[in-house]
Amino acid sequence: MTTQQIILEEMTPGHLEGAVELSRQVKWPHRREDWELVQSVSRGIVALEEERVVATIMMTPYGDNAATINMVIVDAAMRGRGLGRKMIEEALAKAGERTCCLVATREGLPLYEKLAFVTTGEIVQHQGEALPVSAPARVSWAESGDLARLGVLDREAFGHDRSALMKLLRERAKFAVIRDEGDTQAFSAIRPFGRGLVFGPVVARNGTEAKALIDFLLAHHQGKFVRFDTDVSTDLAEWLTGRGLAHVGGGITMRRSIATHKESKPAHHRTYALVSQALG
Repeated sequence: MTTQQIILEEMTPGHLEGAVELSRQVKWPHRREDWELVQSVSRGIVALEEERVVATIMMTPYGDNAATINMVIVDAAMRGRGLGRKMIEEALAKAGERTCCLVATREGLPLYEKLAFVTTGEIVQHQGEALPVSAPARVSWAESGDLARLGVLDREAFGHDRSALMKLLRERAKFAVIRDEGDTQAFSAIRPFGRGLVFGPVVARNGTEAKALIDFLLAHHQGKFVRFDTDVSTDLAEWLTGRGLAHVGGGITMRRSIATHKESKPAHHRTYALVSQALG
């Protein structure tokens, strides 16, 4: 069997059941709903062998200058035949001149490096049933008047326009906020994902605010299985472990740039938890 006998097609909702089966093969916790969220803001590609999904990839654009490459899976029986590289090249072609980011496994590093990706950092994944905590008084649930501000803060922290994603999250997630003199200055989100719940994004001006937002969500979801993905540079890992969320893995952040984009201004906010490893 060669990759010439495999058909590449644009991913549609009709491919999602096959995608879910493929993710189970690699022991990802993603439900169909989790795939749908990513697909709804992405341009996906599937590889089909006799109409069976044997590989997937998504290119998620954020405006004209940035994208993430994600949901990269190749059926175990199809590996070692160049299919993974072909899928990535197709996704990069769809990205055009956008700067592309992804989270790689150690095994995937050599391939991504051949395609001009460079390592930029590390993501750590923490999960489990958190220890009991009290809800900080300075944090409250978001109200309708906060919602427009969330997208502004996310763009400042992330550096690119994720308005389409944030609109979907407003429909699927619950948000907590910190207000300062009446203005929303930090926020966190929680939504169903995989085995339980996932925190993210968490956007704040500093680590103290981020921890307060996280504790608020933990206090309101005691006994629930929760997941948290953060860049190691946030220095939250040890604190999360102390909250009962064990370090269970992560990945290597990588970037590929083929065009020079205007440098962004220094941000007053940063992202302390990802929406997901796929979406940043």
